[in-house]
Parts: sequence; C-alpha cells; structure tokens
Amino acid sequence: MITGIGLDVIEVERVQQKIEKEQGFRELVFGPEEIEYCEPKTHKYEHYAARFAAKEALFKALGTGWTNGTAYNEIVILGDQAGKPEIHLRGKTAQTLDTLDLSRIKISISHLKNIAAAVVIIES
Repeated sequence: MITGIGLDVIEVERVQQKIEKEQGFRELVFGPEEIEYCEPKTHKYEHYAARFAAKEALFKALGTGWTNGTAYNEIVILGDQAGKPEIHLRGKTAQTLDTLDLSRIKISISHLKNIAAAVVIIES
C-alpha cells in the first residue's frame, strides 16, 4: 500500500552556488559516496541537485518534512548495478526512520542543465 508520495524540483544553479560559496555545505548535505560519485562528472552540479531533490522528496513523502534525528548526509542516493537510483539510510537517520513502517522506498530522479527533479514513493 502506498503511504507517501513526495516530489521536489530544484534549480541546478542554486545547488551549485551553495556548494561553491558555503564551505562545508557539500559535506553537510551529501554523503561521502555521493560526493565520490558526483565530483568526477562533467556536469557534477546536475547530479548533486538531483540527489538534493531526492532527499527533499523523501521528507515530503514521509509527511514530516525534515525531522529531528535525521541528517541530509545520512540519506544517500546511489545507483544499483544497473544504474537505477536507490535510497540508503545511514547512522542516526536510519535509526530514526526505522521506527516508521517503510517496507519499500521507490525513487526516480532526473536532471537537465538547469533543473533537477525527484519523486519518492513509500510503500508499507
């Protein structure tokens, strides 16, 4: 049964500006695996923005918004062997969200030069 749907759209330039101008923003929002994935990309800010949108979409799907006990950099968006994006929860965020009935989290991300978007569907 679907218990939550979240959608987020963001301008790539906003994420780029934050990463370039605010020291520590990248590490605060993105996990080490995400940074390792995005940095060598030709259009790395598109990839960062898509992951940021996915994290926002997850909070919207939860229906709680950002919750105490969660951290953006502990929500990690990685591709499986076929490249399909998956949400991985780490640390205290995993413990906090483990109390919810989240049997499956589905995600779709997309990005263009200027815009990134993500949809998250939670099933219980």
